[in-house]
Amino acid sequence: MIENDAFGLIYTGDANMQLRELTFSRSVAAVQFGGRYRAIDFMLSDLVNTGITNVGLIAQRNYHSLMDHLESGKEWDLHRKRDGLFILPPFVTHDNTGVYKGTVDAIRSCRGYIRRSSQRYVVLTGSHTIYNCTYSDMLRQHIETGADITIMYNTEPPFDRAEQYDDLRLTLDDDGRITDLALNPSKTKVTNCSCDAFIMEKTLLEYLVEDAAAHAQFDFMRDVLVKNVNRLKMYGWRYDGYVARLNSISAYYRHNMDVLKKEVSDDLFNREHPIYTKVKDEVPAKYVGSGTAKNSVVADGCVIEGLVERSVLFRGVHIAPGAVVRNCIIMQASEIGDDSSLEYMILDKGVTVKSGRRLAGHSSYPVILRKGTVV
Repeated sequence: MIENDAFGLIYTGDANMQLRELTFSRSVAAVQFGGRYRAIDFMLSDLVNTGITNVGLIAQRNYHSLMDHLESGKEWDLHRKRDGLFILPPFVTHDNTGVYKGTVDAIRSCRGYIRRSSQRYVVLTGSHTIYNCTYSDMLRQHIETGADITIMYNTEPPFDRAEQYDDLRLTLDDDGRITDLALNPSKTKVTNCSCDAFIMEKTLLEYLVEDAAAHAQFDFMRDVLVKNVNRLKMYGWRYDGYVARLNSISAYYRHNMDVLKKEVSDDLFNREHPIYTKVKDEVPAKYVGSGTAKNSVVADGCVIEGLVERSVLFRGVHIAPGAVVRNCIIMQASEIGDDSSLEYMILDKGVTVKSGRRLAGHSSYPVILRKGTVV
């Protein structure tokens, strides 16, 4: 199987400042999504469902939450004698200051892991793009076309400038070969958008990274992909499923709300390719008295005594009697007091809203409360 000849490399380093309070104390990969998951769960599950059992995870900053979530990789069947999950935090050497200047620098810092990996191909991904697929067909196309690099993409209309983050646009010819790449274009009609997943031979990755670093170039997309589009044989592989890009607060809110749609939920949480996550062994959600939840995702451990409508509740949330929660994302262990009213809010972990409070944002501008806030 060709999947046995590939390993995964996930870059979790950059903290997208457009996610503001959500990445204040955690990396993008550790951001919660869909009721009980984190962004990294989707990347790891995609690789494991492909049959890839050697995965390296490059960490940069604020990675304690991520390491606590992943532990040994047991939940993804990556605690193995051979291969498995390797967390690669920054470390200080003569060549490495411990602070990466960009993606190229980060990949170069773990070249020891890359060289030790016995597989021929590498599946390189970021950590802010969520989807549910396997890479088997993409690997097969990569080998059949003789491509140097294959880039996974889907079709998206141009993003609003506020949501642009590593927006790599692909222009393809009739054979699927990439003829042009544009990164964060201000005006474009190109709808082919990179899904932040790339396949190439590991020897080529090593060469490209070393060559870029030697020329003081540190951004993988700009300095490796865009600059070599005419020199290397690059192909696109189209993915037609649901793709969530966590590139702004409004996008994060919108994609979580999309999980409430059956067609999106069925696509992201496809039973043929299950999404694995850390098991907490909480009790089931409990509804007390007149407690009601309508068109919502309610995770285990929640206690609902008020009204919840069109919202996403993570584990251990308590909604007190008389409280009304509409169009909100409420993360783990948050407390909503008696007779409070919340609408278009994003509450990070451990937020406490006292009795009788009225908090509201807007569908286009949800309001965030930072982790541990008391209102």
